[in-house]
Amino acid sequence: MTVARLRLAPEGPQLAQVGRSVPRRDAEEKLRGEAQFVGDFVVPRMVHGRVLRSPVAHAKVLSVDVSEAEALPGVVCVLTGQDLSDLDPYWGHAIKDRPIVALDRVRFAGEPVAAVAAEDEATAAAAVNAIRVEYEELPVAGTIEQALSAGAPLLHEGPLRPGLFHGLGELPPRDGNVCYRYRIDRGEPQSVFARADLVVEGEYSFPAVYQYAMETHTVVAQVERKEITVWSTCQHPFLVRAELADLFAVPLANVRVVVPYLGGGFGSKSYTKMEPLTVALARKARRPVRIQNRVDESMVTTRRHGMRCRMRTAMTGEGRLLAREVDCWFDTGGYADNGPRVTATGGDAAPGPYRWHAYRVDARCVYTNTAPAGSYRAFGAAHLQWIGESQIDELARRAGLDPLGVRLDNLCRPGEELRSGAKPLDADLIGDVEKVAEAVGWGEPKPANVGRGVSVGLLAAGAHPVSTAIVRLEADGQVVVLVGTTEVGQGPRTVFAQIAAEELGVAVEQVTVRATDTRFTPYDRSTGASRSTTIAGLAVQRAAKQVRDQLEEIAAGEKVAPSAYPDLLRRHFGLAGGELIGRGEVAPTGTGSYAEGPVFWEVCIGAAEVEVEPETGVVRVRRTATAADVGRAINPRLVQRQDEGATMQGLGNALFEEMLFEDGQLLNDTLLDYRVPSFEDLPDEMTCVIVENEDGPGPFGAKGCGEGALAAIPAAVVNALADAGVPMRELPLTPERVWRRIQTLKEEGRWPR
Repeated sequence: MTVARLRLAPEGPQLAQVGRSVPRRDAEEKLRGEAQFVGDFVVPRMVHGRVLRSPVAHAKVLSVDVSEAEALPGVVCVLTGQDLSDLDPYWGHAIKDRPIVALDRVRFAGEPVAAVAAEDEATAAAAVNAIRVEYEELPVAGTIEQALSAGAPLLHEGPLRPGLFHGLGELPPRDGNVCYRYRIDRGEPQSVFARADLVVEGEYSFPAVYQYAMETHTVVAQVERKEITVWSTCQHPFLVRAELADLFAVPLANVRVVVPYLGGGFGSKSYTKMEPLTVALARKARRPVRIQNRVDESMVTTRRHGMRCRMRTAMTGEGRLLAREVDCWFDTGGYADNGPRVTATGGDAAPGPYRWHAYRVDARCVYTNTAPAGSYRAFGAAHLQWIGESQIDELARRAGLDPLGVRLDNLCRPGEELRSGAKPLDADLIGDVEKVAEAVGWGEPKPANVGRGVSVGLLAAGAHPVSTAIVRLEADGQVVVLVGTTEVGQGPRTVFAQIAAEELGVAVEQVTVRATDTRFTPYDRSTGASRSTTIAGLAVQRAAKQVRDQLEEIAAGEKVAPSAYPDLLRRHFGLAGGELIGRGEVAPTGTGSYAEGPVFWEVCIGAAEVEVEPETGVVRVRRTATAADVGRAINPRLVQRQDEGATMQGLGNALFEEMLFEDGQLLNDTLLDYRVPSFEDLPDEMTCVIVENEDGPGPFGAKGCGEGALAAIPAAVVNALADAGVPMRELPLTPERVWRRIQTLKEEGRWPR
């Protein structure tokens, strides 16, 4: 992969540790197979859990007979809804709509109906097969269209109950199967459309996609009286802790969540997933329990939202963008999960970062009888950017204009308002898109059946800006960092070590960053939304600065080399012991722009060159380029790796990934039938343009990265294919779909162009 690193800010003081591609702190452990994941943990007296999942998409649960299962030797207990009568058994961070196990009804195929704890996995599996459940099947609303149709079966009834972290204001009254609605507007779109020279409109579809991670959801839970301990594959341990405390009616301090290394997440392990069920089973078993999903079970635990969209965009004949109208519907499955937040983020992304005279966006989150949908890297932006950007390309083609030039003339500039009341733009979009276009040969002659495309978008990043960190300088001069960000593979332990080392003037090898354990590490809101380096990293920097200030005070103004820290502490404490502790905090109050939201705008800018085979419909990606506008690259190699991974996932979303449901049943629930990107799918050339303007709110002017490329690449590929003569309105761009589209174009006399 080619890396272009652009330092556009004036050169400041030379930094010793920040800005270097130091080796990952977890590399040796993982390469040697010594790294511990949740599946490696064996707790004394631990038993094995298995889940009985509904075979039907929508049904009343008439009876659950567990007598045969309970009689099997080695079975410790069987959990059903009857064991939850002492609890309010519903959870959900946005909307409290999901029971620990099905009570009176199942709402998707794969929903947990019962769970078994047994001495070994084979016995647990046999016991699950011995449970007898009687269902009365109900009509299935397996698609958005079916869920919104007249007379559609209602998946949920009664008022909506807000979850602990919905953060979306007062929930509206229930509107059939629509559980959340997000609307934004500016100006008067109808009058603007009436005077437009060119209007493009169409209907588009984006499929459900699985956030494949090598490690499936795994939880070990232990309940001792009122104390709950969970070892979990979760990205947001403190939010999981709060949900478990609320669900099982115990104080926060009584819940401990431990997170070792994670084998990938990409949003699939955001918020709460398998933890309530595992805790409930351990509570009944009175022994620690481990539940580890198979891939097919993880696929019905969470996924990316499928979406339907109707959009129209207006432009003058000279290339001035005027107005956009968007209606979109997000399929959140049987339970809301993170659907309301995805819907709102998608709605915000729909207009794109352009100077509109007017726009209107109406986004709805819809219950269907399919597996629940939640977070997935660049959610919302990935859903809408390819649609809006393809319409801009189509308008440019109709006007005979260069699509890149149309963007350069209409993009917002740094400091301009993007959304009413939101933080102004903090990135140079024009410079970014020019660089990626150059990297794929924009303007160069093209062979037959080859096209090039660019895409520009923004993602509201940073989530809620609350993080704390503790930095300890030990008596021997070693440094320990405690921060609640989880290591999902993105490299925060390395970055935090570099930040602390830079502030304290020590070698990065002297810094240890501990794993997350909510009993000992300070609070961090979550790991996601590209926030770790920016928000948690800033907390680490502030904590390290507190330690440095203490050192300067102890030294009474004398300049002290890091090698002399042990002697300084010995003089201060009078013995070879003691420690200095610093605490850093980031919170919305009193931190200027943080209160305005978002914390920063993550750019979603990419370009692609593709080649299509007309005889087969196969699309081959020849070149890609992405812009990592990161303010300051704490570790450039990690930035590059983030964009590489996001690019590959973007290619998968664009070209072949799709979860296929029929009457609510997932048809391709194995990695044989559901294909994820491999080395064979690598483009011939990949370029990552690292842009460093030192304009971020994080440490040393940094801001996050890693999601923007995923939103940008599908849009760039769609536009490149359209430039090659095959405009598409449905993802993924499978050979069959592309081939059929070419046949239609031939019948219409539009192929070859």
